[in-house]
Amino acid sequence: VDKHKFDRKFNIGDLVYVKLHPYRQISVAFRINAKLDPKYFGPYKIIDQVGSVAYKLQLPAESKVHNVFHVSQLKKHVGEATTFVSIPISATDSSNEKELEAIIDRMTVKRQGKAVTKVLVQWKHRLPEDST
Repeated sequence: VDKHKFDRKFNIGDLVYVKLHPYRQISVAFRINAKLDPKYFGPYKIIDQVGSVAYKLQLPAESKVHNVFHVSQLKKHVGEATTFVSIPISATDSSNEKELEAIIDRMTVKRQGKAVTKVLVQWKHRLPEDST
């Protein structure tokens, strides 16, 4: 038995912070310095309990994130809500398709004895540092 394990229980109406991984979720805006980004967002209000280990949160309508989270992704808010960290909204539409804006650079490299062209592309509705 794990002595350090504790059950997380929340009540409907409690304020909680939600842990998101922007570098893993397409629906959350991607940032270059993901290590420096906040890991917890909110606080958000719990509106329902789904099963024994998941809770439904009252998220903003414009967020493209599913609103049910496992208790391991939630952290209880203590004290008064003085600061609020909102979920960064992705600049792309809901289809998550990339649309070409411009070809920035081309480069020819040799791979296994064959010449291969690499292309640097700027995508529409993306930041310049998100070019691939």
